[in-house]
Order: sequence, then structure tokens, then C-alpha cells
Amino acid sequence: MRTRTVSALLAALFTTALLLVPATPAAAHNSLQEATPARDARLTTAPTQVTLRFLQRLNPAFTTITLRDATDRQVPASAPAVDGATGTVTIEEPLANGTYTVVYRVVSRDGHPVQGSYRFTVADPAAPPAAAPSPATPSPAASADVSAGAAAGADASPASADASTGADDGGLPVGILVGGAVAAVAAAGVTALLLRRRRAS
Repeated sequence: MRTRTVSALLAALFTTALLLVPATPAAAHNSLQEATPARDARLTTAPTQVTLRFLQRLNPAFTTITLRDATDRQVPASAPAVDGATGTVTIEEPLANGTYTVVYRVVSRDGHPVQGSYRFTVADPAAPPAAAPSPATPSPAASADVSAGAAAGADASPASADASTGADDGGLPVGILVGGAVAAVAAAGVTALLLRRRRAS
């Protein structure tokens, strides 16, 4: 009987303790809460800064915010200035019209890295469109090398022709060689005929 009573009291105390202990929220990873410029925004004036506000405080040593243009070139910008849960970078050159991508990477309170990206578009009616990359033009040194090579090739052609002409001049013409061979055969035939006649007589 006493054992049952003790067990019932212990169970009641355990249940009461569970009810009295406040529930502790699970640790949440950091996440982006607000961005300026906003995701998919279409701006008629080019921004000079990008500001991101996160759920938790940021560690400046592990906060990265970059901006890339439509050609995937990184736009020059300052290092992130961190204030609590907010990080801001200042753009160091005027943005032309076009689409840009904000890329960020931060570390949450539990050490879990969080990264992401989003795009916005600059469409200023008074600004020119972003210039397409121009084809590479050869350097003056490369042009000089090409010209020198072409000149050398031009100079080499007459020399080659002269060499070929010299080779032809050094030998006998084909007609003379053929004629000589025919004359030699004819002379041999006549000699053989004369010898036969002498033997017959």
C-alpha cells in the first residue's frame, strides 16, 4: 500500500514539474527579414547602398554582402557595415540600367551558415542602358607583330621563287636529255648494223 502511495506522489510531482517549467523555444537559424532594394524591385533611380536586415544579430567577421551585374561582374562596393542585425554596403560606382544580384552569406547564432541571393532591376528612363562588353582590340604590340610577320612573309615569297628558279637553271632541259638519249640509241643501232655486215662479208 505504501509503495503505491509513494509511486502516485512521485508521478504527481513529476507531472507538476513538467507543467511549471516554461517551454524553451528551439534555436532558429538566421534569416533575411528585410532588404533595400527589395527583392524583384524595379527602380527608376539607381541605389547607392544595399541594406539587409536579418532575424538575429550579425557577426561582422562572418558577414558577406556583394553585388553582381548581369555579366556576373562584381560591382565595386565597401565592406559590410554591421549594426546589430543589419548589414549595409555602399556602392562605389553609378549603376547603369540592368539587372543586379545581391549575394549574402551570414552565420546564425548556433554557427549554422546561411546564404542566399535575390535580384532587382534598375530602369532609369534618363540613364543609358548597360553597355555590352566590347570585343577585345589587339594591342599596338600585337598589331606590330602581325604586320612584321606579314612583311616577312611577303619578303620570303620572292626569295622562294628565286631559289626555285636557280634550281631549274642548274640542270639541263628535259628536251635536251630526251634528244641525247634517242641519238645514243640510234648510234648504237648503226654500229651494230655495221658490225654485222663486216662479219657477213
